Amino acid sequence: MAPHAYFQAVAGTCYDYYLAIQLYTIAQYLTPAIIINYLSCGIISMYNKKIAAMFNEIADMIEIEDDTRIFEVRAYRKAAMTIDTLQEDVEEILDKGGTKGLMELPGIGEGLAKKIEEFIKTGRMRKYDDMKKKFPMDLDKLTLIQGLGAKKAFRLYNELGVKTIDDLKKAIEAHKVRRLEGFGEKSEAELGKGIGLYQAGISRMLLGTALPEAETIIRKIRGSGLADRVELAGSSRRMKETVGDLDILVTSSKPESIMDFVTGLSEVESVTLKGPTKTTVRLKIGLSCDIRVVERKSFGAGMQYFIGNKDHNVKVRQIAIRKGYKLNEYGLFGKNGKIIAAEDEREIYDKLGMQYPEPEMRENRGEIELSLEHKLPTLIQLGDIKGDLHVHTNNSDGANTLEEMVAQAEALGYSYIGITDHSKSEYVARGMDEARFERYSDQIDRFKDKYEGRVKVLKSAETDILKDGSLDFSNKSLDSMDYVLGSIHTNLNMGREEMTKRIIRCMEGGYLDIWAHPTDRLINARQPIQVDLDRVFEAAKDNGVVMEVDAFPDRLDLNDENITRARKHDLKFSIDTDAHRGDHMLFMRYGIGTAKRGWLTKNEVINTMRYEELMKYFK
Repeated sequence: MAPHAYFQAVAGTCYDYYLAIQLYTIAQYLTPAIIINYLSCGIISMYNKKIAAMFNEIADMIEIEDDTRIFEVRAYRKAAMTIDTLQEDVEEILDKGGTKGLMELPGIGEGLAKKIEEFIKTGRMRKYDDMKKKFPMDLDKLTLIQGLGAKKAFRLYNELGVKTIDDLKKAIEAHKVRRLEGFGEKSEAELGKGIGLYQAGISRMLLGTALPEAETIIRKIRGSGLADRVELAGSSRRMKETVGDLDILVTSSKPESIMDFVTGLSEVESVTLKGPTKTTVRLKIGLSCDIRVVERKSFGAGMQYFIGNKDHNVKVRQIAIRKGYKLNEYGLFGKNGKIIAAEDEREIYDKLGMQYPEPEMRENRGEIELSLEHKLPTLIQLGDIKGDLHVHTNNSDGANTLEEMVAQAEALGYSYIGITDHSKSEYVARGMDEARFERYSDQIDRFKDKYEGRVKVLKSAETDILKDGSLDFSNKSLDSMDYVLGSIHTNLNMGREEMTKRIIRCMEGGYLDIWAHPTDRLINARQPIQVDLDRVFEAAKDNGVVMEVDAFPDRLDLNDENITRARKHDLKFSIDTDAHRGDHMLFMRYGIGTAKRGWLTKNEVINTMRYEELMKYFK
């Protein structure tokens, strides 16, 4: 079956009608496997998360025990990244292909494959258990605290008996940490802030974890044959970067059977509430999920109400009242109580004299007023993207070869791909010095000479912006790149003024084309750098520097609010995945969701350009 025909056959399984339309526009280039990956991007089991956490913790413990075993540490970290961001259930891979199937995954050798198998079959991993006897602290969580690495965590355990985050919190409150050599009052205060950030994030889950789980549940409900329609609502439908719970709307003539089916799903840990129209379950991933059965005739009104957000809905209801209507989750009603619109969400907005706002816009940030004037911008869509300009290979810390990453870009129907391995300052990511960059550059050139596919390969590097604002490569190396992508990985705690000057100096240096993951935050784990963004945005405008929207789920940087700020300076953007494996390129949809929340249009994003236009733009 041709890819586009295959897509038509499966598009109905997509939770999001608008995602389906976006995919359809590029489906002529997609293989069936890639289409399925798009529709199920990020589907994982709890085994994936647990094994990834264990591998990361083993790497931490090895590093504490003997920091010369760097290759072993890297092996575990690479395996952890592979498993953590895997688009398949690792248990299913083992069931289908055994340890050989696991060994086909990037960075998974025989030894690691057997450890994965051991844990899935027995619930234990001897290597992990043996290491934990030596290091009995909760490294997995402690190292999530900003500013606390494995070695510092071990010092706190050795000297203060800190095993858990609660222990650390008590030590900070008693001012014991500041007394330790190498910590001090400032470090203690920063660790306290880190604990606050961690605890604030516990109640909200990354979109990249929550959304795939919702899609799994939706797909299973649809496959049950008990439902007529099943759609996602709530903050995950609005593509908010973190999610407090999940909302799924269903129409069915068998509501009680639907609720019996849902409460019996393997994803469900416990049942909080069960009724014929609403059931609330606690999922094993640690998130609450509401399933609501609504009447078909009210489905559009239900979607409008439950997509939210609250402030958006209050204003829409006020508009309905001014026009003599009543709007609730059951429909838009006239003065006589007769339904004006209810089944179709778009019709409700139309009857109110409003242009339909896409779900990502519904945050009461001016979309209501523009909707009434029918002046909402036409937002960028997934199908507008023609290439990914931030991609890593195994030349630095990526898992796949250059050839494999290009093959993935071709499977996605892209016209180009930018290869951006790390520079030398990012030594933990096997960053390249000048000699290695030269070999890397030659490799890309040789590949381009012999490659006959439809994808153009662009040569770049993720080049560190150093403390003084210079770039981490010589001018000769920078001159050889098709474009220069720069980012900050070191000296993140600089003061606001110093950091602002650092970035502006880099932009004024004349080489930087794209500023990657600009605020360098990690959602729920690391605060953004302190910087005067408006001054930096103005410098970017003056020097033609593009702002990146990094689509990796724990970054989404720039975020929606900063995209809106940057748009006021008339800047250009690039939406990239920061992919470290081929299937990470499927994270593009999270970048698109964030871009839409920031109201980006196609014309503002450079990687919607044709290859020839893009090259002209960079030159």
